[in-house]
Parts: sequence; C-alpha cells; structure tokens
Amino acid sequence: MKLTLDDGWHATVTDDPLPLVPRFDFRDFRVRIATYANVEERERFLLDTFGSGPWLWDTPDELRFDRRSRELSGAEFQLPSEAADPEDSARVPATPAVRPGGLRADEAQDFRLEVTAELCRAPGDAVLTCLRDLDVLDEPLEARIGIAPDVALLVQHGTVAGWSLTDPARYLTTGFGAPDPAPPASATRLLFTECLDLITSPLLTEVRDRNPSALSHLRALDEALRNQPEDRHRADALLALIATLVEDYGTW
Repeated sequence: MKLTLDDGWHATVTDDPLPLVPRFDFRDFRVRIATYANVEERERFLLDTFGSGPWLWDTPDELRFDRRSRELSGAEFQLPSEAADPEDSARVPATPAVRPGGLRADEAQDFRLEVTAELCRAPGDAVLTCLRDLDVLDEPLEARIGIAPDVALLVQHGTVAGWSLTDPARYLTTGFGAPDPAPPASATRLLFTECLDLITSPLLTEVRDRNPSALSHLRALDEALRNQPEDRHRADALLALIATLVEDYGTW
C-alpha cells in the first residue's frame, strides 16, 4: 500500500513496525515514539533524519525517516486540546483491524504532517483516536497501519487521516521518560479519565475563569493523585499537569 501524507509526498507500507514503546507525555499532551531521552538527543535525532518536523514557530506532527534506508525511525504526535462530542466519538469504526507495518519514504525529502483537529474518546478511554476532521467518520477507513505497539495510522482514500493510541493509560509518563512496564492500576485508569474529562472539556475554561465549583473539582483531583498509594509513576505523570493548573488558577 502506498500512502499520501502531504501534497506530492508518498510512503510505502512495509512489514516492519517500530519496536519502540510509545510514551504519552500527559503534561505536554504528546505521544512520542522514539529512542531519544532528552532535548539534546532529540535535536541530534532531528538532524540525522528527514521528514515532517518543527521549523521556527511551525510545530506539525512528526514522522521521521532514516536518511540512508528511508525507513520510519520515529514519530511524535500532538493530541487535540478538546474532545469531540460523545455522539461523534461513538461513530469511530471498529474496522478494519490494525495491521502492523512500517513506512518507507519514496524520496528523502521533507514534508509537513498537519496536526489532527478532533479527539475521539472510546468508552473508558480504552482508545484515543485523533482525526484530521469529523468528515473522516462519514466514510469507511481503508486501513489501520500499526507503526508501533498500540499506535496506528488511520488511512482513508490512500491518505493518512489520523492516528490512534490504544490503552493510553498504560503509556503515561512525563517528558521523555519511559512508561512503567507494569500494567496500570484500576485507580489510575479512573483518574486518567477524570483528568481527560477536565482538560478536554469546557470545565477547563471554568478553571481558568476561576469558577469556584470548577476549582474545587480541580483541587479534589489534585489531592486524589497525590494520595494514590500505587502506580506512582503514572500518577505523577497526570499530576505534572494538574498540579500546574492548581498553581496557576487554584486561588480564588
């Protein structure tokens, strides 16, 4: 299968997905699939690869390819800041199934991968699906290409129309750190959903407006994360953002 990612830019699907565990940096609301562990390593990675990447104030999603083999080397995706309505999220199709695969660029040439605009949350946040727009839901998907564990590109009419992360709570972390390899605790999954409910809904605007009820909810969530006795790595990943909101808006 040949995919279009930008006008005139194409890649071919291969049989070799990335063997890298995704990292869901909740504070920055990004999913990273790469080997770099800090800013300096990331800068070197960008210099040693080609593809879609940041340029001045432009921060598109990133798919990076090895300069010699033209094989996919890493990716970084930004999640939309607001969630789609539950009715639209329910329209995300369950088929086709994910087919593991990598990508090989047809040419060693840079391109631009526009960030997605719509965040669709499955029940229990078992899957987060990020789409170019909601019009994607009006027609069937052509394929799901699993470029890394639990990360898939969604293909429609030969074009990448979005991406998805399955079991996002499992991959919670902060910055460039690796996620905890142990499965997430049930309490973490519930707190993860509460955090998403807060930051992807109008409730976040109420927090910023210092609505007393919204701030009470924020403080209760902050306290619950601080007092969770297990799964501290993931709880701290959620707390990195929630504590910042408390610090910025938590007074009235």
